[in-house]
Amino acid sequence: MRPCNDNIKKTLDLSEEMIKLANKGDIDREDTGCGILYGVMLDSAYKLKRLAEKEKENHIKKGWWKNDFEQK
Repeated sequence: MRPCNDNIKKTLDLSEEMIKLANKGDIDREDTGCGILYGVMLDSAYKLKRLAEKEKENHIKKGWWKNDFEQK
């Protein structure tokens, strides 16, 4: 796997972890400050995910990214 593709994959994985943590944090929160924190985290995670998916698409179009099965 190209290093640039590996970094995109890691960014996608990280954004998924951020989404999970933000959702759990929101469920467990006890005040509005935490609600703001996890809301910002969730928003940021979705923005990162969207950007990384777009970049993955660009790499696929350039022929730099093989299908996910071959990447592993």
